[in-house]
Amino acid sequence: MPGPFYFHVDGKLDKNPWMSRHRILGLLLALATILVFWPSTWNGFVNYDDDLYVTQNLVVQKGLTWEGVKWAFTKINVSNWHPLTWLSHMADCEIFRLNAGGHHLISVLIHAFNAMLLFILLSRLTSRLWQSAFVAALFSWHPLHVESVAWVSERKDVLSTFFALLAILAYARYVEELKVNSSKSKIYFMWSLMFFAFGLMAKPMIVTLPFVLWLLDYWPLDRISFSKLQIQNLKRLLTEKWPFFLMTIFACIITVIAQKGQAMVTLKRVTLGQRLENVVTAYAEYLWKTFWPTSLSVFYPLPKQIPFWEVFLASAILAAISILVWSQRHRPYLVVGWLWYLGTLVPVIGFVQVGDQAMADRYTYFPLIGIFIAATFLIDDFAGQKRLPSRCLGLPAGLLLAMCLLQTEKQLGYWRDSEMLFTHALAVTKDNDLAHLNLGAAYQDQNRQREALSEYQAVLQLAPGREEAYNNIGRILSDQGKPADALAYCEVALQLNPKSPEHHDSLGIILAELGRTDEAFSHFDEALKLNPNYAPAFFQKGRLLLRQGHDFEAVEKLNKALQIEPDNFQMLIYTARVLAAGENASTRNGVQALIYAGRAASLTSAAQPVILDTLAMALAEVGRFDEALQAEQRAVKIARADGQKEDAAIMQQRLELYQKQQPWREVFCK
Repeated sequence: MPGPFYFHVDGKLDKNPWMSRHRILGLLLALATILVFWPSTWNGFVNYDDDLYVTQNLVVQKGLTWEGVKWAFTKINVSNWHPLTWLSHMADCEIFRLNAGGHHLISVLIHAFNAMLLFILLSRLTSRLWQSAFVAALFSWHPLHVESVAWVSERKDVLSTFFALLAILAYARYVEELKVNSSKSKIYFMWSLMFFAFGLMAKPMIVTLPFVLWLLDYWPLDRISFSKLQIQNLKRLLTEKWPFFLMTIFACIITVIAQKGQAMVTLKRVTLGQRLENVVTAYAEYLWKTFWPTSLSVFYPLPKQIPFWEVFLASAILAAISILVWSQRHRPYLVVGWLWYLGTLVPVIGFVQVGDQAMADRYTYFPLIGIFIAATFLIDDFAGQKRLPSRCLGLPAGLLLAMCLLQTEKQLGYWRDSEMLFTHALAVTKDNDLAHLNLGAAYQDQNRQREALSEYQAVLQLAPGREEAYNNIGRILSDQGKPADALAYCEVALQLNPKSPEHHDSLGIILAELGRTDEAFSHFDEALKLNPNYAPAFFQKGRLLLRQGHDFEAVEKLNKALQIEPDNFQMLIYTARVLAAGENASTRNGVQALIYAGRAASLTSAAQPVILDTLAMALAEVGRFDEALQAEQRAVKIARADGQKEDAAIMQQRLELYQKQQPWREVFCK
């Protein structure tokens, strides 16, 4: 942005801000924020939306490409149009691939920049150094904001707020230049408008930014005086912002179009009365969690009915605060802070219900700035009136920030993995079918099938229409050798959602187990018709073709699946074993098998028997028997240590073959 940002120091402009205590304090705040959130860089991806945004998004995984840029700007994905968010994820994959720590690091850095920008903004507007630093520290270290930073899928929160703060900073400079009739004012106005556009392309929740700018016109920019009833001035300031409002209207239209198909809930499912009740209680609940941030959850299920007393109490609290704020108009920061909170939550408060959540911690990322401003400046004014020494405020402020830090550290731990995240969600919420579903999926990924089944059954008790639970139960029963029982569950899943490639794939697998191969192929083909890049369907077709003896066509399908999902561990291991040890010499390819096995090994930091065993097969096929022996010996040792006696015995047979300089051969009929 052109031009420096100056700061007010003792009523004068500080012309050397880069060496000032403001800059130093801002940098220290950013560094402290990085340290606070650094543990999140040790966390992995979670199975809630991270698959849609990164781990199973093939366009994103390719990194920054022209094809990806076009896709980001021209397609509506995950019920949103937010191209800059997609580009940020692509950039992460370009640099870090699927190393979750790198993705988390970028979110932490953006959050740290946001903390510094907020401090710079408030310092610039209010000339109050320590009060501004305290607001920025609350914003950056509050446990309610852990979700926005520690969840890779919520990159859109930190990114949109980054641009929103830049837009406000540019607007503040515009007002300063306008007061002295400088021609530069138009430049800063355009910068502000551009940053607002960028923010909308990261997450449309900031559509209320023009309203925030109007509030700042009242305080601290002092362009509005309600006491003098300057109606013409109000109209002028609103008219001034017409380009911002135009962008807001455009963003709202795009968002409605994007979410109307799947995410937006109809009035038939959630009535207007239920929405209004939830709006009131959610506003109050966010406030409560701001001042008492416990029992935080990744998902708060929308209650079927809210008790009347809760609605009444929440309404009374909101009304009382509003009356109190209005009665204190001589403290304009109260009006600005309270309306900032109320106004910026409007897009996500539930008037238009999107998804099944009653509320979400991430929705407070930008709105709580208003509450922090109002509370901080009110306490500071009170202390000034009572002439309290600074230490009387310093100690409680330090204790409050310390409590935030402790709770934030604790909350960050819940985001370590999907199991931890959803176990905690179930502990602090009631009737949370989504938490049961995702915890079941986490167990299923760990092959803890009994625990996964228990979670899926809990889902069906709470939400009998959850198609994913039926499908997942069917897959588990099939893996347990109960295809007949599995068939009934997968058929129900497909009836509930006949447009799901995953459900067709699952049904195809079970039909193949039952020997109904023609029907199985039909469902695999239907899955590919619904999604031509659905790799699991190619993979399953390859396995079924191998069973029928069509080796050439089978290998072609397996390779096609890996072209689409090159980092799919299961597909890599299976295909490598087929290419290394298949009986058909014309389809074996030891070199390619070694490449696939090596890629599978690179996906995990732990040495696993199945990886070492597969590597040994590929090494033996290319004649590197000494290396094959070493890999197989390690595989046998680890398998025995893990209690895998049967697997270890089979590996021992392969070991003996390699000692004789002979490769392993296997019939792939399953």
